[in-house]
Amino acid sequence: MSEGAEVLGMTSLGEEIYLLTLKERDQVEVYDVISYRLQHYLWVTAVNRARSLFDITSCEHLLCLYISDAAGDCIHRLDLQGNAQQWPVNDEPTCLSVNAHHNLIVTCRKVGKIKEFSPRGELVRDVILPSDVSNLRQAIQLTSGQFIVCHGNHDDPVHRVCKISSDGCHIVHSHGGQPGSDTQWAQALGS
Repeated sequence: MSEGAEVLGMTSLGEEIYLLTLKERDQVEVYDVISYRLQHYLWVTAVNRARSLFDITSCEHLLCLYISDAAGDCIHRLDLQGNAQQWPVNDEPTCLSVNAHHNLIVTCRKVGKIKEFSPRGELVRDVILPSDVSNLRQAIQLTSGQFIVCHGNHDDPVHRVCKISSDGCHIVHSHGGQPGSDTQWAQALGS
């Protein structure tokens, strides 16, 4: 695997591992899942090159990769041959996941939103989170439509994992709180 470069994100798809690294070029390194041998590179044209890329995820159904570009306020979608398209998020995108409908879930940390996009980049909806969900880190959408989110920086008064209603208006369940509190991560995901 890549040595010396900071890994920003990793995902797998089929028989390959995709590593998003902090480099001036060759942002996505593609490795064989069995041997860990470098197979090839995929390039992403970003505003500030690798310095603005933030996270990577994949969609097994559509056989594509998604990469968030914080400086460009956009998403890059790559097929497995490296053909790329991009679309605007109109907020700074951070972490990514794919839901059961094969839509892209984008966390927008600075504005406390989750944005859902179709695979073609059409905005499906904005989900504005409760004000006490600060410094949003990651979000995944359950098949029920609810979201599991983690939020809080190391210096924030509250760090936790929450189950949020599908409309984003209510915290259904949460674990964590003040630094050092019992988080019970597995229960938060299963409740």
